[in-house]
Amino acid sequence: MSHSAFRPHPMTTTPGPSPSTPSPTAQAVAWLHTARFLTTAPRLEFLPVAGVPEIAFVGRSNAGKSTCINKLTQQKRLAFASKTPGRTQAINLFTLGKQGITDALLADLPGYGYAAVPKADKYRWQEVMANYLMTRESLRGVVMMVDPRHGVGELDEILLEVIRPRVEQGLKFLVLLTKSDKLNRSEQNKALSIAQLQSGGGEVKLFSALSRQGIEEASLLLYQWTHPETP
Repeated sequence: MSHSAFRPHPMTTTPGPSPSTPSPTAQAVAWLHTARFLTTAPRLEFLPVAGVPEIAFVGRSNAGKSTCINKLTQQKRLAFASKTPGRTQAINLFTLGKQGITDALLADLPGYGYAAVPKADKYRWQEVMANYLMTRESLRGVVMMVDPRHGVGELDEILLEVIRPRVEQGLKFLVLLTKSDKLNRSEQNKALSIAQLQSGGGEVKLFSALSRQGIEEASLLLYQWTHPETP
């Protein structure tokens, strides 16, 4: 039999259509949806040693931090908003990563500045937060939630001073102006301009869980922070 009989028909070697590659933003949004609860730590010594980049979420009580985390991760109750803001004084860690492989952590730090918390508890927790922000080696970025109707407050400015040395050394920093749907366009622009002057070199974005403003932008930033090899 001739060897030519074993030649495949040209049509059988034609490759099928290649699947479309998702956009960087779509990749980031899908990645954040993988968030899962890992552990809670009332003090720094209870935090596991992280071999992957970590992003911390901070903000005053009632600034919309839990809502922001839940909206970014597309989950309703991943971050739990206490009925008594400021009472829960522990760091909650969440894993991120596709196919069960953790490639980053989210750290949810309790809201600060709630009046009903005893002074001794406030000072203790402020010390824990400051130590975390200054010494956590795996920390790659900080996201601060600010209600633009009130602006960057005194406690926010104290936190900015705490992280300023690390920001100057390359720590990523983002201010999310939450509840931006409650402002008209002119008010949004004004709040954005003021916050940019106060952000200490960080980025500032308008954000609304209701209108979905800023969700994709913030998602892409967080992905790029933890995956610097991506565009």
